[in-house]
Amino acid sequence: MATLATPALAGGTGGVSAASPTPAKHATPAVPPHAAPITAPTPNVTYTGPVYEKTATGEVVPYQAPQAAGQTTASIASTASTASNPTGGSPVVASPVGVTAPAKPDLLVPGTLARYVNGLAAAPMSAPAAVQEIIWAGNQLIGLPYIYGGGHASFTSPGYDCSGTVSFALHGANLLAAPEDSSEFETWGSHGVGRWVTIFSNPGHAYMAVAGLRLDTSAADDPTNEQGPRWRPLRQANEDYVVRHPLGL
Repeated sequence: MATLATPALAGGTGGVSAASPTPAKHATPAVPPHAAPITAPTPNVTYTGPVYEKTATGEVVPYQAPQAAGQTTASIASTASTASNPTGGSPVVASPVGVTAPAKPDLLVPGTLARYVNGLAAAPMSAPAAVQEIIWAGNQLIGLPYIYGGGHASFTSPGYDCSGTVSFALHGANLLAAPEDSSEFETWGSHGVGRWVTIFSNPGHAYMAVAGLRLDTSAADDPTNEQGPRWRPLRQANEDYVVRHPLGL
């Protein structure tokens, strides 16, 4: 279960180091066999398959999107996907409730790719537990604002910057003991593209791709243009970034 980010005073150096030189050119990283994608030709993240939720007791049940105030069952049904779900689970419902709720559900989908569900990411059932925990931790930040330095004095903050967002998600899987800035992520973990998780960093910015979705404060290549920590489509290219990944992932 991911730890909820509760309001506290933010501080620290933020996502950008004190000196921010122009990033050096980096070669396009090689993607290992069977690795999750790190680029996508289009920003389409539509998903109409089954969605499940892992409860506090560890049980996996079909996900039922909560109703917003004043929303009727009929209106929810009218916005639900009409695609069939032969393996069970709930259809994706166009409702912002999951994003605005104080604690986000731990969503799961069949397969090896994370899926975009109402602004949150649903973790793939076939992924290692650490990957699922990264995704569920990242979900807790969705809806919070971008704050320069947010998530650096403490993992707990009212808002997060780019590297604070990456730090919080990794901390959710017990992979990071203290927040790091974007320059520090250039030497963190192992070199190159990961099987499940890949971190892109330079002195001015950091973001991560997790099982086929991007966790980023930048709206680059994202048609929604929403600011702050968000799950977004993969970029078409990840140029000018150092590429790292958690050991074993």
